[in-house]
Amino acid sequence: MNITQAKEKIELIRDNIGKVIVGKDEVIKNVLICLIADGHVLLEDLPGTGKTMLAKSLSLSINSGFSRIQFTPDLLPADIIGLNVYNRATEKFNFVEGPIITNILLADEINRATPRTQSALLEAMQERQVTVDGETRKLDNPFFVIATQNPVETAGTFPLPEAELDRFMMELSLGNLSLDEEIKMLKRFENDEPIETLESVVDSADILEIRELLKEISIHDDLIKYIAQICKVTREDSGTYMGVSPRGSLALLKAAKTSALVDGRDYVLPDDIKNLIKPVLLHRILFINRKDRTSREQYLNSLVSRVEVPSENFNTK
Repeated sequence: MNITQAKEKIELIRDNIGKVIVGKDEVIKNVLICLIADGHVLLEDLPGTGKTMLAKSLSLSINSGFSRIQFTPDLLPADIIGLNVYNRATEKFNFVEGPIITNILLADEINRATPRTQSALLEAMQERQVTVDGETRKLDNPFFVIATQNPVETAGTFPLPEAELDRFMMELSLGNLSLDEEIKMLKRFENDEPIETLESVVDSADILEIRELLKEISIHDDLIKYIAQICKVTREDSGTYMGVSPRGSLALLKAAKTSALVDGRDYVLPDDIKNLIKPVLLHRILFINRKDRTSREQYLNSLVSRVEVPSENFNTK
């Protein structure tokens, strides 16, 4: 598979999801960037905005294993990972797999579970493995977590710990539809449920092949320095408790290269980085006295504006 063929495969997925999700092309693109870049995505928005529908549409578009976990306050880590059960007939313990043993995992309303249960995902998300009673089991490849959460101000929610937030490549919000988009959505769902007839258009093996092409995407040293400077300014500013971690700067680098691949290019442009700063970095920063998303976005914009954008010709090897 080459870059042109990869772009065609990605377009098939985007078009397929677009049969269900109306007017969210940029969000769909960013979710696919996370998938191809071997990251994970957190969808935060109010109930009823299509978070779960988007996750299910993606899973149906890819012929691979899929599991859904509905997070609730009484959910336990063993309900996610699995546990060893004693078999009297064989006098041995047998491992009963949890829903995390899959390719695409929908962690629905993740912030309705307690922090102890939320943390059960940490090892799987970072190291692609789970450990039960001292025995480690590798997860299948690809392994992709799509987590949805309601805003932390809503009733019955537990904020995700910083260590877990940092393991999500992006935090995305679907937002409201425009009037025309909502009319289109109402007509589409008036008599049918498009998701019920959605079929897969690629295999999980295709995703792994596309990932291999990331090695062919070049990025200029000036753009690598640009990423490092952006992350550095978030750590040093007096308006932040905690800036972007090295994991965050690596995520921005990998997401930028994947964005170029999704667009059919073998080189990264400054816009690939600029367009991904908010979704990749915003949820990793602890701001002082800035709780709502709008004020945090504005402050991040002010931080990024201090860093000069490289302006060379980057279409070079």
